Amino acid sequence: MSITHLNPDSMHRSPAFSQGVVATGTRTVYVGGQNGADAHGQIEGDLVTQTAQALRNLITVLAEAGATQDDVVRMTIYLQADQDVQEGFAASQEVWGMHAVPIVVVLVPAFGRPEALVEIDAIAVLD
Repeated sequence: MSITHLNPDSMHRSPAFSQGVVATGTRTVYVGGQNGADAHGQIEGDLVTQTAQALRNLITVLAEAGATQDDVVRMTIYLQADQDVQEGFAASQEVWGMHAVPIVVVLVPAFGRPEALVEIDAIAVLD
């Protein structure tokens, strides 16, 4: 088995993490927690704005691996505890679309970056 780290050129880069990983041999993609950071690493806006950006980031990492939303077998959404889950869900429909996926929503007191309101990770399986 080999591991390929995914860090798309259009996304913020950090030597401390990979945006995703493809484990060759298993054909599984593990997408690290995506928050609402733009290509410059800035996080701005309300939950709707941040959720949309986090999902765009997730889709970008999936595409880098040759995957789409239809390949996702599990998604975890970490939401700052004082945010409205339904507001975040409504925002997701525009970017993610109607792609069914098992989802776990976890309410957390805060994130490492205080301006972050949401973070999303995912696991996808390639054909």
